[in-house]
Amino acid sequence: MISHSMQWFHSLRWLAFVMLLFAGLAEAAGKQGAYYGAKQTEYPAWFKESFLNLKEDIAEAQSKNRRVMILFTQDNCPYCHALVERNMAQKDIETYLRKNFDVIAINMWGDREVVALDGKAMSEKQFAASLKVQYTPSLMFFDAAGKTVLRLDGYIQPARFKTALEFVAQGKEKEISYRDYAAANQPPASGGELIDESFFKRPPFNLTRKGGKARPIAVFFEQRDCPSCAELHAKVLPDKEMRDIIARFDAIQLNMWSDTPVITPQGKATTAREWARALDIKYAPSIVLFNEKGQEVIRSEAFFKVFHTQGIFTYVSSGAYVKEPSLQRYLSAKAEHMREQGRDVDIWRMVDEPVGKK
Repeated sequence: MISHSMQWFHSLRWLAFVMLLFAGLAEAAGKQGAYYGAKQTEYPAWFKESFLNLKEDIAEAQSKNRRVMILFTQDNCPYCHALVERNMAQKDIETYLRKNFDVIAINMWGDREVVALDGKAMSEKQFAASLKVQYTPSLMFFDAAGKTVLRLDGYIQPARFKTALEFVAQGKEKEISYRDYAAANQPPASGGELIDESFFKRPPFNLTRKGGKARPIAVFFEQRDCPSCAELHAKVLPDKEMRDIIARFDAIQLNMWSDTPVITPQGKATTAREWARALDIKYAPSIVLFNEKGQEVIRSEAFFKVFHTQGIFTYVSSGAYVKEPSLQRYLSAKAEHMREQGRDVDIWRMVDEPVGKK
């Protein structure tokens, strides 16, 4: 027979075990996930030290036979870091930039005063918001009259970046659209087919929205023999969470240079080629997201990894864009929410890379 003292001893041990168990669960529940991928960027010393009066900047650039390039940035932006460390660190690109452009960096959340082209003074963040800047880096190029010659939203890789610089510096906008110039100055497609995915709808493509159960739309504009498209399909789209998110959309894939028939969300019968031109799709891959009413909400036409690609899609599917006009604020809140749930966040990861890889 077990004595009362022994029973008391075992009860205390059991109580201690239960307390330790609950303490461990409470600690695990309260543990915040880690945050990986942020990169601080040191911008080149040869960037212009501007007083941010854009008319004066453009006039000064014109006097030196240059054009103005505004670079929108934000702190801890890995894509901004890539633009500086991968693109501008290449000698030919740096030389071309310094010869042909006055480069001015603007923090999309900054408080410095900017005098816009219409003479209105505002903060950097107000200026960025007025131009609906959603991505960093975003680039805007101006001619001597202050007209926007070209806008690039998001990071693009060195070869495309150099093509964009040449288009602007040589004043090619007077002769040809950037879309056609970029197509003419990249290696021609040598064959191959578009990379298929199980979530793509099959033709015929009728995107007209009907009824109360209509879903949002994702249109993937791609082309044959496209290395950037291959990277998207190999390193971003295989992510399970990404595929679950895309499943909430009616997703179709179009060759942006083909005559594939398509009926747009507005009910217009056209072809993939003509619709891409009408939407000013500059290069592949570009992903255009429409809401359930067939209205364009946002597009991805640059290089993004898993976290940001997921975020662009959930920004639309969740309806967050209705109340939060800033994608960046939405992404910050999304990351914080994930971390509060104890999930690690890596904003600079491809699907084949472990979380937290430097």
